[in-house]
Amino acid sequence: MVHRHRHASPPGHRGPDRRALLRGGLGLGAAAALAPALAGCGPSEADAPLSFWSFNGDAPQQEGQVQQQSRWYLDIIDDWNAANRQQVKAQYIPLAVYNNGSKLPTAFAAGDGPDLFVISPGDFLRYYNGGVLEDLTPHITAEARTDFLPNVLDTRSVGGRVYALPFEVEPIAMFYSVASMEAAGLSEADIPKTWDDLLDTGDKLRSAGQGGIALETVPGYYQNFVWYPLLWQTGGDVVTPGGKVVFDSPEAVKALGLWKDMVEAGISPRRNPAAGDAVTGFTQGLVSMWHRGIWTVKEMETSAPDFEYGVFRLPIPDGGTYVTSLGGWAFAANAQGRNPDAAARFCAEALASMSESSIDRVTEWSIGVKTDIPPRTSALERADASGGYDRPVMKAFREEIYAGGRSEPRFPPIVYKAVSDAIQSCMLAGGDPAVEAERAAEKIDGFMLTYEGAKLL
Repeated sequence: MVHRHRHASPPGHRGPDRRALLRGGLGLGAAAALAPALAGCGPSEADAPLSFWSFNGDAPQQEGQVQQQSRWYLDIIDDWNAANRQQVKAQYIPLAVYNNGSKLPTAFAAGDGPDLFVISPGDFLRYYNGGVLEDLTPHITAEARTDFLPNVLDTRSVGGRVYALPFEVEPIAMFYSVASMEAAGLSEADIPKTWDDLLDTGDKLRSAGQGGIALETVPGYYQNFVWYPLLWQTGGDVVTPGGKVVFDSPEAVKALGLWKDMVEAGISPRRNPAAGDAVTGFTQGLVSMWHRGIWTVKEMETSAPDFEYGVFRLPIPDGGTYVTSLGGWAFAANAQGRNPDAAARFCAEALASMSESSIDRVTEWSIGVKTDIPPRTSALERADASGGYDRPVMKAFREEIYAGGRSEPRFPPIVYKAVSDAIQSCMLAGGDPAVEAERAAEKIDGFMLTYEGAKLL
């Protein structure tokens, strides 16, 4: 069904080895053998505020949606600071730097990482295997833990212990411009359901002089995250639950081939339209469809409330099964920071308490500050009751798109990079999907032979 928006109104972690943390290859045995990176803190250092790095809190550009997100972070910090001697201070890191830059891993490798930070499942193992994630479990009640939706904590846990707490779940879908579709003589009945349909629709849009179908072109964790559904829909994977590398497969070749075909046919641009800004891309007619996440709803509501657009589930290959990626950021505490226990308690009280303020906070992020699915049952119930998913596009995410979701996988950097290189080569450099799948699998196989870290999921 198509939905349109219309304007209406482990214990014992040790400090990381610098080179191992940067390359992501540090195993648990190696981490445990290292001396702690930080010695005991003196009185003045112990009284210093805990640093909280993110790409939202205390952001300098205070306008619109960014201001709302920044204020949400700062309110959490203000509430904590009013009730605790150990203070917390926000530090803003631009998203592009935080997401794909080296600032965070370099800081940890130098023994100067933040006391608190946000982390995605895609990068979880870099920090867990590096020994810098504090165990949050002692600060989470059994009731609060069961309040989290099924499987949402899996990629943030090891051995039954929780090392990061999510505050959002973000499904991926396909957004489209109603005006572009109509200009190409297409209606809701023509919304693509299969990969072949998608190619055919893209060709019709292009022939009618409309913008293309935007796919993420910048290499990084985000590109992998939005590409993984293609692999899963074919029945393929990178690594099995038992640790067997299975990327050299017909399924992976097929998944790598789709984006290659779309770019080479001129259906999809070789660069992100409008530097990745969906509002500009759609409103200026630079793009007709965009493969991206639920957060786009808030972006459009805030900056282009009158623009008519729709959303639909990701098309699937012939004989495939619908799957989408479920991402989302989480709070984490530095096990080698100034006050790891206080940092862990900060995370739990903010996001994993059964208090009214904690539940309301998660609810507000998902349907007020941003547009997401809450990771907790109590917050989701409140979001439903308050009409957060009554709008057609949000209803589609809540009832149809999210239902087929699989959590973003957690892979060590070397595994992620092998997949990323394959995507980039096939999509933008004329690479042969069969050759690139085999090459990536060989790299991953070689790495897994000596890998000693937490389980890949």
